[in-house]
Amino acid sequence: MIEIELDGQKVEVSEGSTVMHAAEKAGTYIPHFCYHKKLSIAANCRMCLVEVEKAPKPMPACATPVTQGMVVHTKSNKAIKAQKGVMEFLLINHPLDCPICDQGGECQLQDLAVGYGASGSRYEEEKRVVFHKDVGPLISMEEMTRCIHCTRCIRFGQEMAGVMELGMSHRGEHAEIEAFVGMTVDSELSGNMIDICPVGALTSKPFRYSARTWELSRRKSVSPHDSTGANLIVQVKNNKVMRVVPLENEDVNECWIADRDRFSYEALNSEERLTDPMIKHHGEWRVVDWQTALEYVANGLQQIKADHGAGAVGALVSPHGTLEELYLAGALMRGIGSENIDYRLRNAEFAYAPGARYLGTTIAALSQLQRVLVVGSNLRKDHPLFAQRIRQAARLGCVVNAVNAQEADWAMPVLNTLQAPAAHWTQALADIAVAVGGEKNIAAPASGTATVLAQAIAKSLLGGERKAILLGNAAAHHAQASSLLSLANWIGEQTGATVGYLTEAANTVGAQLAGALPGEGGLNAGQMLGGGLKAAFLLNNEPEFDSVAGAASAEALARCEMVVTLSPFKANMEFSDVLLPIAPFTETSGTFVNAEGRVQSFHAVVRPLGETRPAWKVLRVLANMLKLPGFAFESSQEVLDHMHLNNAEVPAWVPAERMSNACQVDVDLSACPLEPVVAGIYQLDGIVRRATALQLTADARAGAWPHTAQETLT
Repeated sequence: MIEIELDGQKVEVSEGSTVMHAAEKAGTYIPHFCYHKKLSIAANCRMCLVEVEKAPKPMPACATPVTQGMVVHTKSNKAIKAQKGVMEFLLINHPLDCPICDQGGECQLQDLAVGYGASGSRYEEEKRVVFHKDVGPLISMEEMTRCIHCTRCIRFGQEMAGVMELGMSHRGEHAEIEAFVGMTVDSELSGNMIDICPVGALTSKPFRYSARTWELSRRKSVSPHDSTGANLIVQVKNNKVMRVVPLENEDVNECWIADRDRFSYEALNSEERLTDPMIKHHGEWRVVDWQTALEYVANGLQQIKADHGAGAVGALVSPHGTLEELYLAGALMRGIGSENIDYRLRNAEFAYAPGARYLGTTIAALSQLQRVLVVGSNLRKDHPLFAQRIRQAARLGCVVNAVNAQEADWAMPVLNTLQAPAAHWTQALADIAVAVGGEKNIAAPASGTATVLAQAIAKSLLGGERKAILLGNAAAHHAQASSLLSLANWIGEQTGATVGYLTEAANTVGAQLAGALPGEGGLNAGQMLGGGLKAAFLLNNEPEFDSVAGAASAEALARCEMVVTLSPFKANMEFSDVLLPIAPFTETSGTFVNAEGRVQSFHAVVRPLGETRPAWKVLRVLANMLKLPGFAFESSQEVLDHMHLNNAEVPAWVPAERMSNACQVDVDLSACPLEPVVAGIYQLDGIVRRATALQLTADARAGAWPHTAQETLT
């Protein structure tokens, strides 16, 4: 440790730290623009100039390393004069458009200009003008004249997103931040550039000119999309979600969120929202009240149970639903005597080991990995924030290996990619197991060939200390998923690597804990989608887009005597008989369990739209109408308490006795009958599919959703 004196205060910091780090530790604020704690040091704004004794001139605090006995003054006349001089230069060309700037009220330059700016300018020449750029549907670069060239956006692209999509061209007063000629900004993390821009140069296109920051209420929430469980601040005006930004949580999402977490809110206010219960009568949809709709469902259930037995009733539930919703859906099915409930709509195999499958380690630990093998995942698009963590590990020397059907650009160095069709992934892992066995002189659990690539991956996993084998969405949905897990567990045991799933949805782990799986004699999702039901409950999903059956699911469900869709949107209208409007995550309280097993509860941030009701309340009332016992819950918290998963009692990540990736080694190397079904980055769930700006991105066009629910209706 090194001790320095900062404004008369003794501060100890580690060797290699800068004056800025020492100031942060001491709680002393030094004005700055280009410095960001997650990015490399650029030292190009010069706003953080401070006085260092024995130094001939003011020094930038962000780039000046500490030395033993250093004496620093951050508020001396010399430091203040230097900072005011820098501010004068920054304001020379800055436009006087604060009244119409979207950044007004939360602008770093605006704030610091109050303390360090002069009341007038000595500059009488014309201000420079920078023409706007069109870089896509998410980020607005309409007012690049405001740019102060801090280069945060450039460094974020290079270091965090892994793609240098913005750069600086020209020199001096002609310098501009711009994309490469004719290119757009297409990173799945691009919206974070808006947050870190200290002025109004980069702003949100969907939010642009829609509200002032001081008009917005700020409420905490959790992302309902992938399994990161990113913490959010949802900004609200007049009971309408206006903007979503990250809530910093170092253990989960740090200070970043993916674009689908940031911009999907557009769907919450779209014309496709379902705001009233509806019943199909003679082929036409009619709006009814809740009492009528629920009585229709209850009577229909009782009739179908009487005619065909309870085994003819089933529920297909979404892993994007809350823990409370999934638990009550299962309790409702079992209350009427059916074990038919499943969340695994995209799975091709339904063998299941005891305990829930999860990441196998903490999310934060991904940043410290030294070796990693990713199987069956387009890591960057399936899990943007996990990819960002592993990208940081790769920058520190982590060796990344992959088994995939095709090579994909993960915006990080991947040393070894064993490329094979999905049908051959089991054999590929068997080959790696044989190579590991050869290195350790032990027998592998399956026959294979230690190819050059398999040996390279095996040697990689046998080196290093912190290592992981991560199975992606395609591996989880694979027709030989249990065999893949068996081999991965054996390789992990022999190499000392943790084994886990990059679970697909916000509540995949929670769905397992909630018991949203078929019991003894119950039908799995594949059997239900294949026509095994007379009455189907669809909770927050659209089987045509969310299941392995695809379009065939519509034909199977159309043969049911009754299909009940509980959704925030006008979904499944082609084959449903009843539509019940349930609240999306912003309009209900609930709980998600992320990939590492972290239990995160949240509250509603706005009132339900129209006659929308939280799904847990709808299920509770329906159960009461059916006279089922055990549904006397007055709040979602009571449901959570009943499950004995109270957030306060759950450690940072759920221990092995509760969750397990264990699976007996029983390898079947027969040809795989199906390619795994994996949703595109902006087709993952009903909310992102209806977010206008996200559907205009290059990623959405690459894996476009076939059509909207409104097109189905018309």
